[in-house]
Amino acid sequence: MDSVGQISKKSRMICVPIMGESVEQILNAMHQAKSLGADAVEIRLDCIDKLQFEPKRDLKLLIGNKPLPVVVVYRPIWEGGLYKGDEEARLQALFLAKDLGADYIELELKIASDFMKEYKLSQHSGSKIIVSCCVDNLRTLQEDPTHLVAKLQSSGADIIKFVLGAVNITDIAKVFDLYSHCQVPLIAYGTGERGLISQFLSFKYGGIFAYGSIEGNAIPGLPTVDSLRKVYKIENINANTQVFGLISKPVSHSKGPLLHNPTLRHMGYNGIYIPMFVDDLKDFFSVYSSADFLGFSVGIPYKEAVIDFCDEVHPLARSIGAVNTIIRRRNDGKLVGYNTDSEAAISAIEDALKAQGCTKGETLLHEKLFVLVGAGGAGRALAFGAKTKGARVVVFDIDFDRAKSLADAVSGKAFRFEDLVSFEPEKGAILSNATPLGMHPNMDRIPVPKESLKDYELVFDAVYTPRKTRLLKEAEAAGAIIVSGVEMFLRQAAAQFNLFTGLKAPEEFMRGIILEKF
Repeated sequence: MDSVGQISKKSRMICVPIMGESVEQILNAMHQAKSLGADAVEIRLDCIDKLQFEPKRDLKLLIGNKPLPVVVVYRPIWEGGLYKGDEEARLQALFLAKDLGADYIELELKIASDFMKEYKLSQHSGSKIIVSCCVDNLRTLQEDPTHLVAKLQSSGADIIKFVLGAVNITDIAKVFDLYSHCQVPLIAYGTGERGLISQFLSFKYGGIFAYGSIEGNAIPGLPTVDSLRKVYKIENINANTQVFGLISKPVSHSKGPLLHNPTLRHMGYNGIYIPMFVDDLKDFFSVYSSADFLGFSVGIPYKEAVIDFCDEVHPLARSIGAVNTIIRRRNDGKLVGYNTDSEAAISAIEDALKAQGCTKGETLLHEKLFVLVGAGGAGRALAFGAKTKGARVVVFDIDFDRAKSLADAVSGKAFRFEDLVSFEPEKGAILSNATPLGMHPNMDRIPVPKESLKDYELVFDAVYTPRKTRLLKEAEAAGAIIVSGVEMFLRQAAAQFNLFTGLKAPEEFMRGIILEKF
């Protein structure tokens, strides 16, 4: 990391925004940030209780006791901050912070030139000036973002900063593009969950700051410092880093980054796997079309719809009607869709039966009643997998037409979701839950009556957060063999890794991560 006095476009720092309401809270948070591995902190003076804040006293305490380089921000309400008071008093407080030795002070573009001229900042040394601009969203912006960057650069700032209210993940591509138009160090990111990728990929595109929050004081749209350091290890990211990620809505539940990122590093592969909150598949694929974005996992609710955006679809995925993995073929850039869920789930179920000494007919599932709850993408993968093993499939779904369509495709039967209450499975049946029921944080619900669980030989739950769902706990208590969605997750992730990288997935290494982290 470059020193503050040598800040350049090659600098890389993880910065923690601190918005404490008191000086004591801010001081504690600064030390906590340092212990977690932060390189700098950004303190928001406008968040301090205005009745308690006394600039001369409090800035001396904050800056005199800082354990890390500090960015001082005093954001007015007209720029999205909380400060409503006298403008001159605000500017004087910022100048005082500079005088006291703040490493950086942040000025809004609107006032930066006048401020630097009035306070003759060019005659001083030490603190670096960050000139910033916050934009609510691109749709209301009256000018091209690159024009704003030009204005920010012309202010005479040491560092410029562009913050965008991200309405769509595609907005972040415009943020990344700004780096190529900038001759001075740039901080640029999008806020909110749709802007999350701007923190993970900041260093890939040339950013000097990536922001992270402190565990327990989460800030929407920011990863934790701990995850940036330990899961993503973003200090290793460079311009050649290839990007993989989960396309889903929501994405916060995903454990994929916990598994894929350490595995990529273990195999010496320069890649990163990140969550991508996607609202519109068409927009997403039209914008993120570069060779840098090499592969995607596909989650709820897009496993079926995403087929329309693949140039080619593997025959198994085509027959299932659901894709959970997409790769960008290296030789021609085409998107190819696969389904790694089906084999992963069915092999996990069969291996669990084998482990209990079960054998039957041509396959372990031959002629067994396979009760499937949920006819979405994961459900389709399970239904087709069970059918190929000779099982008799029955499908329940809140959308009866969807259940009927899937049941017809696998020569099974369809029932309405509400019929689960009275459905009596035959002894030795297999139950598979392919709905989000029981997923964190709504962990109390199970898709079938508790009393019916005694009739199932095996219960599988595609949900993997938590590792042992309430459904699995109740099934185990009723005497059934249980299979966690974690096992399916591991197997499909290993198959995805093979497709993403062209390497053989280190399955035992991946299993070790799951046992430790999940």
